[in-house]
Amino acid sequence: MQFSAKVSDIAKQRAACSIISADAKNGLSPSGKALDQLSKGVISKILKRGDLGVKPGSTQLIDLLDGPSERVLVVRTGKGDITQVEFRKLASTSATAVKRFKDATSYLCELEVEGADKTWQAQQIALAAGLATYRFTQCLTDAKPYPLTKFTLHAPERKQLKAIQKGMEIGAGQAVGSNVARELGDLPGNICTPNYLASEARALAKKHTKLTTTILDEKKMKTLGMGALLSVAKGSDEPPALIAMHYKGGKTSEKPIVLVGKGITFDSGGISIKPGQAMDEMKYDMGGAASVFGVINALVELQPAINVVGLVAAAENMPSGRASKPGDIVTSMSGKTIEILNTDAEGRLVLCDALTYAGKYKPRAVIDIATLTGACVIALGHHATGLYANNEALAQDLLKAGETSGDRAWQMPLWDEYQPSLDSNFADMQNIGGREAGSITAACFLSRFAKEYNWAHMDIAGSAWKSGAAKGATGRPVPLLVEYLLGK
Repeated sequence: MQFSAKVSDIAKQRAACSIISADAKNGLSPSGKALDQLSKGVISKILKRGDLGVKPGSTQLIDLLDGPSERVLVVRTGKGDITQVEFRKLASTSATAVKRFKDATSYLCELEVEGADKTWQAQQIALAAGLATYRFTQCLTDAKPYPLTKFTLHAPERKQLKAIQKGMEIGAGQAVGSNVARELGDLPGNICTPNYLASEARALAKKHTKLTTTILDEKKMKTLGMGALLSVAKGSDEPPALIAMHYKGGKTSEKPIVLVGKGITFDSGGISIKPGQAMDEMKYDMGGAASVFGVINALVELQPAINVVGLVAAAENMPSGRASKPGDIVTSMSGKTIEILNTDAEGRLVLCDALTYAGKYKPRAVIDIATLTGACVIALGHHATGLYANNEALAQDLLKAGETSGDRAWQMPLWDEYQPSLDSNFADMQNIGGREAGSITAACFLSRFAKEYNWAHMDIAGSAWKSGAAKGATGRPVPLLVEYLLGK
């Protein structure tokens, strides 16, 4: 989508649809008043008629007979000051309402939002507009993209234009990254294989000079001793891949931040096979990998002066005569041995070798992202990502980025008291810790491979996709991660 910001006169700005606001008492924003006057009071009459709902975020589309704007979308604000949560709702509902038009102009930056500047407002508007226009079409014969391809943000004053442009660019970049992650997540497992992800990484590097890609195949992983990752791929005919995408925007001497994504392109559970109900959604078990791809795509759009490595541990977890069995013991790249008690706890097995490999970059910090445990969904539902960290400053930076972007996380405990549940009689550790605190013990397992650097783990099992009628990938936590990286 083409985004632009400008100081525009609504009486002269041509648009397929103009987005204005009305408060709880039907009071219009400045541009809304100007448009109402131009339309000879049509907007005021419709508002007095009560067609616009009273709840904040309610919208009413009005076809104008005269003027440069073909239509106007009125969105309701609430009583009193507008909170950041409320403003995100205004941005989201208005963007959804105009996505079927070829272009739109938003005048929502005329509003004042508690604790937020114009940069933040523009960022939320652009992010919402970009997300609203996503539609999965690759496997549909007659579906077409939404027609909205041009979106303009109005700056109330010329002195605010630069701030609005900055926020718009960040939000647009976050949307690009989120939609890349959604597209990869929504692809079926027979298309989006480890090799497909490797091909996508190579193709992306060819387009951007600041990006290089390295692929470790099965032979190279064996040489490095990645027995944990390889144990997951044993049962599949699809070969695994460890994908490294290196974005080099900072100084050569600057240590990178490393993102590690769980890339199980389909998870049957292996020998510990999952129930058949909703197993199709296990194509989303590469949501962590998808988010890493999304962040890298956002970075090459935004071009920040930082160094970031995106690691994707890609494999397919399938049952076969070659598959790992409960009770098998494997040796990880770190040299630690692992007793596999449940082959459906495979994400931590691919991640532990990737975390060890991440150490070779001498990172400033390492953040892994994984659809790791159903237990996290039970704990936090689908609203928040579970966050664990061995460094409190890193945890707080990520939490703050989540609040700013609206892509929120919640910190969970990573206490030593949970570690003994991973003790094994036959190996250095086992890959599950029992029924209780499943998300925590999974994080404890990963923490054993991340002692050499500042590390955070994001369990996105509840936030990476939606089920039911709205089934589809969300693109989370790309906005959070981009927000965090831009602050480094």
